[in-house]
Amino acid sequence: MPNPIRIELTRLAVILSTALIVGILSNQLILMLLLGVICFLCWHFIQLLKLHYRLKGNRSILINSTHTIWGHIYEQIRGLQIKSQKRKRRLSRYFSRFREAATALPDATIILGQHGNITWCNPASHTLLGLEWPKIAGGDFTQLLQHPILTDYLSHGDHSRPLEFSSHTDKTKVLSLLITPFGKTQSQQLVVVRDITRLYHLDHARRDFIANVSHELRTPLTVISGFLETMEEMHTESGSEFIPLMRQQAKRMDDTISDLLVLSRLEMDDKEPAGESVDITALLSTIKDEATALSGKAQHQISLSSDPSLFLKGNKKELQSAFSNLIFNAVRHTPNGAHIQINWSTEGDGARFSVTDTGEGIPARHIPRLTERFYRIDAARSRDSGGTGLGLAIVKHILQHHDSMLEIASQEGKGSTFSCQFPAFRAVHQ
Repeated sequence: MPNPIRIELTRLAVILSTALIVGILSNQLILMLLLGVICFLCWHFIQLLKLHYRLKGNRSILINSTHTIWGHIYEQIRGLQIKSQKRKRRLSRYFSRFREAATALPDATIILGQHGNITWCNPASHTLLGLEWPKIAGGDFTQLLQHPILTDYLSHGDHSRPLEFSSHTDKTKVLSLLITPFGKTQSQQLVVVRDITRLYHLDHARRDFIANVSHELRTPLTVISGFLETMEEMHTESGSEFIPLMRQQAKRMDDTISDLLVLSRLEMDDKEPAGESVDITALLSTIKDEATALSGKAQHQISLSSDPSLFLKGNKKELQSAFSNLIFNAVRHTPNGAHIQINWSTEGDGARFSVTDTGEGIPARHIPRLTERFYRIDAARSRDSGGTGLGLAIVKHILQHHDSMLEIASQEGKGSTFSCQFPAFRAVHQ
């Protein structure tokens, strides 16, 4: 293929040579050379204008010849146009597939623009929320729904947890709404709303069942424990060796029922805890003394490092339950003489609580399941130590009530650290 730059230079050389010969013959050398250069530039300017109008009108580029530099430029632009058209067709196919998939979804899917206006929604949005596309195109999402809980949720800014609310079109339906920002600047939002009515009622039925059964078991268990205590005081020879074991198991069952009731109450109570300022240092000092008494002959070395000026907004009873569960677990599940370090300090703009022990550690495969109900690493050892298997589940729910979560770090043979970070609006500096 000829080199277009070399051809263009040859053309310029021919024009200048012709102008030179004519200039010498007519005694107008400079004028002829200048005229030749102007003709050469005018031809290129005309070609540039043609290209400009073709691109401005979005017209396809026609290639007449590739032997000139402009033919070569047209060829390159035509290649880019073909690639762009292929890319547009491919994107159009992908978009059509996305629309088809989103249309077939049983969950309402809504795309919100930068200012909360609806840019698209699928047919399920009409079934669940009464939003019919394209009638509501460009409308404000919150004004169209007019739901006070939803308005507060959207204005709050924290969408990490889904919102559960009753449908304004059908009060018997319970919906779950989740918002996910997307786009380069995260200014757009994808809203997914699903019908969780069946799951909601099943969950409430489960909670009611646990609460009712626990209450029903409490009375006969109290009677049995009372009779066992009376029998033990009578010092009857017959069955005297079994009575302490029976009382121990009755107490274990009573502890399990108590924890089940606490867990049931925490699950049913979705309200934020009271905003009282709790003196965490005094609270941890009390728990430390109780942990020392629990350790007894095991002689664990329990130390407390706490910032006395750092308070926490929350429910004192719940916080005491969560912290004592974590500290007592460290006492129960670490070898005799192990060191247990309790810390309460400022971290960033918030506050951090942690319990570190020098025990045997926890295998990595168990850590994700530790907060499940009745999950035990070593069931026999947990029962011997008096654990119910519900302590960490209770801790998880209490921390969620206080806008925090349980973090577990452990290494086998080196110990474990259970910690939680509280946000700045809950930390109070006296």
